[in-house]
Amino acid sequence: MLVDSHCHLNFPELVSNMDAVLQSMHENQVGHALCVSVTLKDFPQVLALAEAHSNFYASVGVHPDYEEEEVTTDELVRLAQHSKVIAVGETGLDYFRLTGDLEWQRERFRAHIHAAITTAKPLIIHTRNAAADTIRIMREENAQQIGGVMHCFTESLEVAYQAIELGFYISFSGIVTFKNAQALKEVAKEIPLDRILIETDSPYLAPVPFRGKTNQPAYVKYVAEEVARLRDIPLEELGAATTRNFFQLFKQAQPCS
Repeated sequence: MLVDSHCHLNFPELVSNMDAVLQSMHENQVGHALCVSVTLKDFPQVLALAEAHSNFYASVGVHPDYEEEEVTTDELVRLAQHSKVIAVGETGLDYFRLTGDLEWQRERFRAHIHAAITTAKPLIIHTRNAAADTIRIMREENAQQIGGVMHCFTESLEVAYQAIELGFYISFSGIVTFKNAQALKEVAKEIPLDRILIETDSPYLAPVPFRGKTNQPAYVKYVAEEVARLRDIPLEELGAATTRNFFQLFKQAQPCS
């Protein structure tokens, strides 16, 4: 059984076809999915999905791309009290899409870390073109007290080990199946198996052979197959390890029978 540790099932491409999404998950032995929040405005939709399906969980947070959203630690803590909310995020830094003075991103990241520590719910961290600042703030704010996951990881092996030293897991998306992702494939080969998660980030980043199409949780199987191939281990071993890792990290998630 596999777990999609990061997806956006409330996005129109998926929520409008939920019966088909669920059926495809079942057919591909994907048992659980974490529906990740990117804005507080849409958080109720994320939470509603988690409430409606026993094998879905939710996070609460604001993606670093959304400058217009007001975020406070207190509000994050309040929203995270729900039993189906098992994580804080996605949060972090993104210096790719936005430019100029991005101190607001760094302060918002700190607010999420404080909320995660307060609620004892792990962090989901997004970092793009900002690895040094991301790791620095994680250290400054003692993110190791709660841990979490570096989602959709695309950084170097050195950055991966820095995150692992802080108690974080490394999550691989469909990018690891791309032919031009050789450096990332090396990361997937080298890091400890007990620190690996797999995800789709659907509806984005569909893996080969669906690249360019709408992604869905069922396709996490192709991520698992590639990571297993790179590590020269059976798919069943990789699936069991990443599922075990998911429930060890997100301790408030209850596996369904």
